[in-house]
Amino acid sequence: MFQKVLPMVGLLSPKLKLFAEGRSKIFERLEALHLNDQKVIWMHCASLGEYEQGVPVIQALKREYPDYKILISFFSPSGYEAKKRSTLADHIVYMPLDTPKNVSHFLTNVQPELAIFVKYEFWPNFISGLYKRKIPLLLISATFRQNQAVFKSYGKFLRDKLALVEHFFVQDVPSQNILMSFGFDNVTMSGDTRFDRVSHQIEMDNTVEFIEEFKQKRTCIVIGSSWAEDEEIFIDFINNAPASVCFIIAPHEIKTEKIKNLQSRIQQKQVLFSEKHVFSGQEASAQVCIVDAIGYLTKLYSYADIAYVGGAMGTSGLHNILEPATFGVPILIGKNFDNFREAKQLQKLAGLFSVATKEEFGEVANNLIMNKAFREKTGMIAGHFVNSNTGATAIVMDHIRRKQLLEAPRPTV
Repeated sequence: MFQKVLPMVGLLSPKLKLFAEGRSKIFERLEALHLNDQKVIWMHCASLGEYEQGVPVIQALKREYPDYKILISFFSPSGYEAKKRSTLADHIVYMPLDTPKNVSHFLTNVQPELAIFVKYEFWPNFISGLYKRKIPLLLISATFRQNQAVFKSYGKFLRDKLALVEHFFVQDVPSQNILMSFGFDNVTMSGDTRFDRVSHQIEMDNTVEFIEEFKQKRTCIVIGSSWAEDEEIFIDFINNAPASVCFIIAPHEIKTEKIKNLQSRIQQKQVLFSEKHVFSGQEASAQVCIVDAIGYLTKLYSYADIAYVGGAMGTSGLHNILEPATFGVPILIGKNFDNFREAKQLQKLAGLFSVATKEEFGEVANNLIMNKAFREKTGMIAGHFVNSNTGATAIVMDHIRRKQLLEAPRPTV
């Protein structure tokens, strides 16, 4: 029924329109790929966050099992639209709605030898369909909470479906304990594969030439994925900062009107990243660089002496703190981060500071600017936090090998 009303639902918003259109021809596309003639590994991600968690596992699978094709599916339009041209996978598609008919059609066309769902993904009909076809399903970087419906008295149907999962790789001990308390013994506390993902970034070429010239020898504060609520606590600080401090701002939304509004509130000399050609040779004369382009933020953090990660001043959700942490950068965030386990852990270790007002932002930022030893120690804590939590990918891969869930790769000649 819902499948039939999708086109009408798409009239309500651009995002819902993408959601509807993306699923309208999914089976035509799958049939054209002829995947049932190939050896396929299927990974499903809800959106971009789960994709980032899946990346190190996909990379490891491609290295170790090069004969297999990788299919990644997304549920959300934001994830699919951002990564539909990625070369990480051989094919990237939308996940069809979880109906028995769709499941049968999808699995008949794809015929994966292994399925991997990332973090929260729980689709009863797909789980049943995979089990009936004897296709092992792994749940990786998973988290579970006692208050989830699956663990309530009325959740037995859902728990019965969970019992069909071949193995659970969970992020933390509480998740492991909850599953085991309900009789699941196929559980490994592996940690979060996101740590593996960000830890590799430091080994890559993170050079952005314009930023190289812009920063010079100044103390650099990178403000990543900021929202309007975040701007309220750092704008005054920027407008009163000394010339020895520069700022790189990469807003979460780069719509023209949002960028213009941000520019109008900044009194210091500024440059738009999209207009960097106009400033050729004058980069260091600006104190603020607003990055109105996507795909640069991870590299930008490599230039940070201090990082502010947005999202936690409002209710949109804290963005990825691990990206700056891997570069050994002290981190500031907003006040609303109760549901972000790694932020709470890093705060306890004193590698991260939560601020609720512009006064608090100024106090912490000034302390980090003026006290180099304190700044370096805080950054070292952040970097060690990432390094000490890597290894989840290796645990998943070891299980795939030991259980022989995939055919061994052909020996190279």
